[in-house]
Amino acid sequence: MQPVKPVKIKKDMKVSELVDALKETGFNARKLGEASEILVEMIKDKECKIFLGLAGAMVPAGMKSIILDLLDYTYIFVSTGANLTHDLIEALGHKHYKGDEKANDEELHKQGIDRIYDIFMKQDVYKDLEKFFEKHWQQLEKCTNIKELLWKIGKLVDNDCILKKCFEKKIPIFCPAIADSGIGLMIWSKKAAGKKIIIDAFEDMKEIIDFAWQAKKKGVIYIGGGVPKNFIQQSMQFSTPASYGIQISTDKEEYGGSSGAKLKEGISWGKMSEKGKFISIISDATIILPLLVASAFDKI
Repeated sequence: MQPVKPVKIKKDMKVSELVDALKETGFNARKLGEASEILVEMIKDKECKIFLGLAGAMVPAGMKSIILDLLDYTYIFVSTGANLTHDLIEALGHKHYKGDEKANDEELHKQGIDRIYDIFMKQDVYKDLEKFFEKHWQQLEKCTNIKELLWKIGKLVDNDCILKKCFEKKIPIFCPAIADSGIGLMIWSKKAAGKKIIIDAFEDMKEIIDFAWQAKKKGVIYIGGGVPKNFIQQSMQFSTPASYGIQISTDKEEYGGSSGAKLKEGISWGKMSEKGKFISIISDATIILPLLVASAFDKI
């Protein structure tokens, strides 16, 4: 047995030094240190292609720039429609604001403010979303699958954002549940008004499985869980298992949902390699993710 080494905080201590020290402790602190090691190895492994899954309200919470940095090492990106909607909202010049979870929600509704826990957003943002889709509809209606649609949106925005970066770097971006989002509502409203668009959502499943087959080795990073995680996990199941994995989620495995299922469970499905290196951290991604990425990037 190895003794626990209490963390010693030093003057001018780097984030990477702190996270390294946490490897010698216990609980989620140790898991964070181990996750940092796995992320570094995953990125440095030239044969490894990284599949990044993003759920939760990470963009409203201020995590967008960290996601943009991770995309520099990402092979495939899968997101919820909500994060992409908020990304587009910011790209159109709007902001998310620090609020208060104890605020009067009836009063907020009267003032035209939407609340995401302790983050506020003006409802007026949807007017500009509608204008964007109205202005560019002739280009968007020609898209035949979700990846193509999201790349086209990324091409049409001027400000830096997740969608734009995926288009410019040609990172395949998938959003299986795009109808469940503000972007989905905008497209539905066009269809309801008689506009035509034909999107083959099932084609994206074929594409991501093809990408998974092409990768000699694979690593997965799941922020949250839900649809993005399962969409990626399916591509592992129907190709070859992932060799590396990091999951950050607040869900617990006892409830049986994908978001809480530890990566180890994926071995039984053929989604994770039995010889792989992977770790699941049950914690708040807005705390763990910045520490994880900062510590790993310092070593790359």
